[in-house]
Amino acid sequence: MDAREKRYVPVVVRFDTTGKMRPVLIEFDEEHKYTVDKILDVRRAACQSVGGVGYRYTCRIQGKETYLWFEKGCWFVEAKK
Repeated sequence: MDAREKRYVPVVVRFDTTGKMRPVLIEFDEEHKYTVDKILDVRRAACQSVGGVGYRYTCRIQGKETYLWFEKGCWFVEAKK
């Protein structure tokens, strides 16, 4: 299994009329920006692999399911070291 680390990333977010957040774009760096195709699930959860507790967004990005975490006002992903 690959070693993972918590990587904080900039995220473009859209708010609906009720104030609900929806991430629309994740920016790893200038060359790697990924559009979130669909939000599949949102729930409060602990991140077992890299630590942290917050809201886990299960997202579909380029046909793959991945997690995006929102913790204490910051967004992070589980990235390969």
